[in-house]
Amino acid sequence: MSEIVLIHGAWGGSYGFKKLRPLLTAQGHQVFTPSLTGIGERSHLVNPSITLETHITDVVNTILYEDITDILLLGFSYGGMVVTGALEMIADRVKHLVYLDAFVPTDGQSVTQITGRWATENSLDPGTKWLIPPVPREAEKLEDTQWFGPRRSMQPLGTFTQKVTLSKPLEDFPLSRTYIKATADENEKDSSHFWQSARHARNSKNWKYFEIPTNHLVAINRPDELANILLEIIDE
Repeated sequence: MSEIVLIHGAWGGSYGFKKLRPLLTAQGHQVFTPSLTGIGERSHLVNPSITLETHITDVVNTILYEDITDILLLGFSYGGMVVTGALEMIADRVKHLVYLDAFVPTDGQSVTQITGRWATENSLDPGTKWLIPPVPREAEKLEDTQWFGPRRSMQPLGTFTQKVTLSKPLEDFPLSRTYIKATADENEKDSSHFWQSARHARNSKNWKYFEIPTNHLVAINRPDELANILLEIIDE
């Protein structure tokens, strides 16, 4: 049995792994899907003080309080920022680090720096300038879009503006690294950080690389294919 920790993306929640979880637990693995403070299932706790560090602490505390080791730790999209920052506290507990169509920041980078977006307060109504509305996303199936869309919540600005702290390069940590790219988002191929990270992983001997022919919502669109990749990583 392996321990698997899945970290969702911005504007989302652990519900995004609803289809994936049973596929992994059916193989005897223990799966944790913590929801990040202020979004998803914990959107009732949203407030202006929430930052990237808050979300890193959500993940670190889950791992420490549950006392889990030899982890496959996956970060989806913005979750890549979170799992990278968490390494400073729990790297010795992580065996496999997986980025699912995700940001792979270096020390001192933030979402705003990487993307060039949301660098200042957004232009919402007075009193809500610290909240960022969801970027529109559609699943492959209409019924999934209709289920997923209404559950998306506003994202606290501080989670995008705070920088990751990493004491050494990611590739110096003694763990395996994998990047999984959703390849249907071809329109972003030249400029997207996700595609840049995918190309780096594909061309590096320090990474494993996989592709899934779907859009960004991989765990919702193609849970079976994703589960097979994760099980392959665990069995290596």
